[in-house]
Amino acid sequence: MSGSEKNVRRRVITPTSDPTNIDPLLRPRGSQQYEAQPNGCERAFVRGNKIKWFWAPAFFGFWLLLYVTISIPACHRLPRPLTIQDEATHPDQFIAERAEKNLRELVSLGPRVVGSRQNEMAALKMLSQKMQKIRSGTANDIEVDVQVASGSYVHWSMVNMYQSIQNIVVKISPKNSNSTTYLLVNSHYDSVPAGPGAGDDGSMVATMMEVLRVLAKSDKPLKNPVVFLFNGAEENPLQASHAFITQHKWAKYCKALINLDSCGNGGREILFQSGPNHPWLMKNYRRAIKHPYASTMGEELFQHNFIPSDTDFRIFRDHGSVPGLDMAYTYNGFVYHTRHDTAEIFPRGSFQHTGDNLLALVRQIANSPEIENSAKYAKGHTIYFDVMGWFLVFYTETEGVILNVIVSLVSIGICGYAIKLISVNSGIKLEKILRKVGHTLLVQILSVVVGAVLPVLLGLFMDAVHLPLSWFSNSWLILGLYFTTFFFGLAIVPALYFHWTKHDKLPIGQRIQLLLHCHCVLLSVLTLIFTICGIRSVFVLMLSCLFYTVGLIINIATKLHTKDVAWVIPHIVCTVPPFVFFAYFSHGFFTTFIPMFGRFGENLNPDLAVAVFSVAVGFLCCGFIIPVLQLFNKSKTIICGLMGITLLCFIIAMTPIGFPYRPQTNVQRFAVLHTKRTFHDAENNVRRQESGYFIMPQDRRTYTVKNAVINMTQAQRIGSDCDKEINCGLPLYNQRWHKTRKNSLWIPASPPVLGENVPTVLLLSKNTVSATRIRYEMQLSGPNHMALFIQPLNGAKMMDWSFHQAPLRLSFEPPYFIYFSWGVNGDPLKFWLELEKPNGNWNSTTVELGLGGHWTHHKELITPDFRKFLDSFPHYVDATPWPASFESRIF
Repeated sequence: MSGSEKNVRRRVITPTSDPTNIDPLLRPRGSQQYEAQPNGCERAFVRGNKIKWFWAPAFFGFWLLLYVTISIPACHRLPRPLTIQDEATHPDQFIAERAEKNLRELVSLGPRVVGSRQNEMAALKMLSQKMQKIRSGTANDIEVDVQVASGSYVHWSMVNMYQSIQNIVVKISPKNSNSTTYLLVNSHYDSVPAGPGAGDDGSMVATMMEVLRVLAKSDKPLKNPVVFLFNGAEENPLQASHAFITQHKWAKYCKALINLDSCGNGGREILFQSGPNHPWLMKNYRRAIKHPYASTMGEELFQHNFIPSDTDFRIFRDHGSVPGLDMAYTYNGFVYHTRHDTAEIFPRGSFQHTGDNLLALVRQIANSPEIENSAKYAKGHTIYFDVMGWFLVFYTETEGVILNVIVSLVSIGICGYAIKLISVNSGIKLEKILRKVGHTLLVQILSVVVGAVLPVLLGLFMDAVHLPLSWFSNSWLILGLYFTTFFFGLAIVPALYFHWTKHDKLPIGQRIQLLLHCHCVLLSVLTLIFTICGIRSVFVLMLSCLFYTVGLIINIATKLHTKDVAWVIPHIVCTVPPFVFFAYFSHGFFTTFIPMFGRFGENLNPDLAVAVFSVAVGFLCCGFIIPVLQLFNKSKTIICGLMGITLLCFIIAMTPIGFPYRPQTNVQRFAVLHTKRTFHDAENNVRRQESGYFIMPQDRRTYTVKNAVINMTQAQRIGSDCDKEINCGLPLYNQRWHKTRKNSLWIPASPPVLGENVPTVLLLSKNTVSATRIRYEMQLSGPNHMALFIQPLNGAKMMDWSFHQAPLRLSFEPPYFIYFSWGVNGDPLKFWLELEKPNGNWNSTTVELGLGGHWTHHKELITPDFRKFLDSFPHYVDATPWPASFESRIF
C-alpha cells in the first residue's frame, strides 16, 4: 500500500435497520415513509394527503353558520325606533311612533280605491287636516294644493285614461325663497280593493308626513323647496303621478325625485333604481344615508321586467324627464295586495330605518349644488351596492368596466403563474401541465353544466307531480331541494375525473388547485363577456375573482401552494368575505322573490324559476367552496350525501310541511268576479247571456281548492271563448289580467247584483268622412272602473280616434284596450272613432265594442250566493271579490 493510499479516507455504509441512516440519494422518489412526522394538528385533521372524512359535516356547518349568524341578521337588522318620549333627547330627528300613529289613522279608513268615499273624501280630509296642523307654527313657508286632473297615457299596450283623480301636493320652502329648483318626494295613499294597504303604500305616506313635520319645525335651513306629492291613484295604475308631472303648476320646477313604494310590509327599504344617467344622485345618497341598502342588480332585474310590477318612478322619468331614486319595501311580500296587509304587523323599526334615511336624503339633495343644474351632471350609469348594510360602494359604469377588465386579466395572469409553479415544483414539463389544465377546464365546465341541468330537471319534475311551491312557506326547502342538487352536480363530475385518473403523478392537492384555477379563469372570461355586453351586475363575478386571486397570492408568497392540504387555509380565509356578502344579498333576493311566485300566474313554473335562481346563486356563493370537497377522504361518499339531503327534502315536500299555504301569513290568491256577460248581434239583439264566477288564478296550484270550493269541479277554462268573443268576453281589470286571460276559469252561477250605473255606450252620431271612411261619435258612462275593448270588423281599419295616439302610431294589435277610471266626477266620457274600409262597403258591420264594468268597492252588492261561494274557499285563500259585467256591442 502506497503512502498516498494510506491518506485516503473510505466511507463504508453498513446495513442498518435505522431508516434515518439511509443515503438520501437512495430513497425512493415521492416516498413519504421517512418524511417529518405530522404535528398534533395535522394528526387531527389530515390522513395521508387528504382531510379526514368526518370533518366534512363541520366544513358544511361552518359555511351554514356564517350564513345564519352573519348574513341573515344583517339582511333584517333594523335600528331602534324612537318614541314620542325620546323626542326631547333627540330633537330634529324622525320619530317612528308618530309615523306609526299616522299609518294606523290612515288604514282605519279601510281600503282606499279610486272613486270610493274612503279615497276621494275620507283620506283627502285626513291628510289635509294633518297638513294644516303641520303648517301652524312653522318657520318655513308651506303651501298645500289639492289637484283634480284628467288625462291619459299608454301603459304597456293599454291606453290608461283617468278623469277627476286627486293629488294632495305640499311644498315646503325657506321663508321668502324664490328658488325655482324643487326636490319631489312621492308616495301614494290609495290601495287595491283587496286590503287596507298598510305596507303598500300607507307606510310610506306615514313616513313622508313625519319627515314633513320634522322639516317644518327644524331650524336647519333648506336651500331649495321640497314638494311632497301624496298621490291618490297609483294602483290604477300610475295615473296620479302622470297627472302631476304633466299638468301641475309645480311639476316643471321639479329637478330630482325620491319615489317611495312597497311590494311588502316592513323590513328595510331598498334602493333599486337610480338616475338614469345621473351619478350625482348616488353620490348624495352615499353622503347622506344612515342605513344603506341598495343594489344595481335589483335595478337591472326590475328594468328587464323580471319583477312583475311598476312604480311611479317610470312615469316621472318617461313623461317628465325627472331623474331620481326609487326605493321600496320588499320584506313580507306574502301579504302584499291582500287583506292581511295591516298596520299591526308593520315593524316600528322599519319606520325608523326609512325615516332616518329619507330625512337625511331630503336635506342632502335639496341642498346639493347639482340639483340646480342636474343636466350638467348627467354622466352615465352607475354601479352601486351596500356591504351588509354598513356602507355603500358606488362607482361609475366607466370605472366599473376598467375595474372588471383589470381584475379579470390579473386573475388570469396569476392563475397562469400558479400553473407554471406547479410544473416547476412537480418536475413535470409545462406542456404536460397545460394539457392537464385543458382537461381540467373541460371537466369544470361540464360540472357546471351538469350541476345546472339537475336542478332544472328537478324543477320540471316537481311541477309534473303537482308539488310546485312546496318551499313557499318553508323556504329552507329550497336549500335542500335545489342547492344541494346543484352542489352534487358541481362536485361529482370532478370526483369521477379524479377517480378515473387516480394514478396521475400530480398530487391530489395540486390537482384540486388546478381545478380552482380553472374555475377562476372561467369566471374571469365570463366577467369580460358580460362587461362587453353592458351588464353592470357582473361586479359580483369580479369580486369573486378578486378574493380568490388574493388568496392565491398569499399561498404563493408563503409557499403553502406546494403543500398537500395547508394551502386550503388561506383559500378558505379569503373565501369567507365574498361568501358572507353574496349570501347576504342572495338572502334578500330570495326574500323578495319567493312571495312573488304566489302572484306570477299560472303560466310560470315557479320551481323551474327557483331552480335557475338557485344555480346562479350557488355558482356565485360556492363556486370556490364545493371543489374543496375533493380534498376529503371518501369524497365521493360525502358528495353523494348531498343527494341524500335532496331525497329527504323531496319526501318532506310531500308531507303537510311542504304544503305551500298558511292562513294569514302565506296565502293563496284568487281574484273572483261575480260576472254577468251579455253579447249582442249586429241587429242589437241579445244572442248570448250568462252569469257566473270569473276566477283569475294567481299561481300554479289552482287544483288545491278543487275539492273545497262550491262547484269548482264544474269550472271551465275560458280559452274557447277567446277564439270567438272579443277579448274572450271577459271584464279584464288591467293589462296583467289581459296577458293571462286564457288561464281564467268560469263557473256558472246566479246573476250578480250590479250598481245602477251599468257601463253603457251611446251612439251620438255616425258620419261619412269619405267614400272609404266613417266616423262614430259615442259616449261612455258607468262605474268608477271600466274597460273598453275595440275590434274593427270585416276589413275595417282604425285610422284615427280621440284616445291616445300611440296605439295607432305604433300599430298595436287589436282589440285595443282602453282602461278608464274616474275619481270625484263621473260625467260620461265622449269619444270618437274613425275607421276605413278600402272597399267602401258599409252594409256590413264595422266595429265591435266590449264594455267591462267593475264595482270594486261596493261590498253591499255581494249577494248571499256569492258570499257563500267565497266562504267555501279554504281558510288559507285570500280571494279578492267584486261584481262585474261585460257586454259586447256591434256597429
